[in-house]
Amino acid sequence: MTEMTEMTDKETLKKQVERQVNRLQQAEKQRSTLLAQTVYLGTIGLLIALPIVVGAYLGHWLDQQEALRYSTSWTVSLILLGVFIGAMNVYLFIKRNP
Repeated sequence: MTEMTEMTDKETLKKQVERQVNRLQQAEKQRSTLLAQTVYLGTIGLLIALPIVVGAYLGHWLDQQEALRYSTSWTVSLILLGVFIGAMNVYLFIKRNP
């Protein structure tokens, strides 16, 4: 009887150890590397900076046009629009890629 109990205890222990080893291996595979984290943060930076720069450039170009001489400052307006679009880009990117 003790031999049967001993066998089941050994089998149970073996299964628990195998399960823990599998969990550790999966965690190791899923762990982000430094390069992956750098790329992730760089992408977030581009997602917010690019719309701001495009808005500033386009606003400056519109401010210099003769036909739009009596308009408000396009540069400031389009920079603020770029900030909003950049923030939405980052929000959607983080929501899709946790």
